[in-house]
Amino acid sequence: MTLPRLPSMRLDGRRALVIGAGRGIGLAAAAALAEVGAHVTLIARTADEITAAAQQIRDAGGQASALVLDVTDLPAVRAVIGAAGPFEILVNNAGTNRPRSFLAVTEDDYDAITDLNLRAAYFVAQTVARGMAAAGKAGSIIHISSQMGHVGGSDRTVYCVTKHGIEGLTKAMAIDLAPLGIRVNSIGPTFIDTPLTRPFFENQTFRDDVLCRIKLGRLGTVEDLMGAVVFLASDAAALVTGTALVVDGGWTAE
Repeated sequence: MTLPRLPSMRLDGRRALVIGAGRGIGLAAAAALAEVGAHVTLIARTADEITAAAQQIRDAGGQASALVLDVTDLPAVRAVIGAAGPFEILVNNAGTNRPRSFLAVTEDDYDAITDLNLRAAYFVAQTVARGMAAAGKAGSIIHISSQMGHVGGSDRTVYCVTKHGIEGLTKAMAIDLAPLGIRVNSIGPTFIDTPLTRPFFENQTFRDDVLCRIKLGRLGTVEDLMGAVVFLASDAAALVTGTALVVDGGWTAE
């Protein structure tokens, strides 16, 4: 009898691109991929932040480089990412939110959220996938979605529009790209303690409501997502495509 062997989660020799990597979930994803051997290119809009993040990874023994880029600038996306690639891994993480009641949402709110969370995410993924296809490389594209891509939430109509859209995009991309050996999946976090979300929790009523809905009784940390990123990027997920890995502490279980 020959025992099955666990597929490796090492990513030595592979090139990864992480969008929105200067802080929070993006930085954690970049650090995780570097820790298992990938060469990681970090992208964000702020030069000082992204340069410091890449340096931190190198100081920890990883391989990392930084690119300053506003991913809502689509011609720049195609030029900069196209020149830097091809990549075998994408973590598509840029995102924003402006919590508002449905009746209070403005056109500017709608445009700001959808331009980054959906339009930019779509064309970043297309640019990376085109690079993979042209180079004949199999790969893994990971969209950072949200639990709000599976349920609704108060004051989050536009955010839910974008994240439900990302979930549909994930499935449709997976169908189109499967013949090329490119897998596409999403990760749907619950509320994670990051610089983006921290101001929300200054409202004690909101914090109590969130903790009541997370069945494990605590906010998520960026470390809670690192294993999910590595798994989906690695050969351990070789048959996983077109699906969502929801890291929500049980929020969507009801």
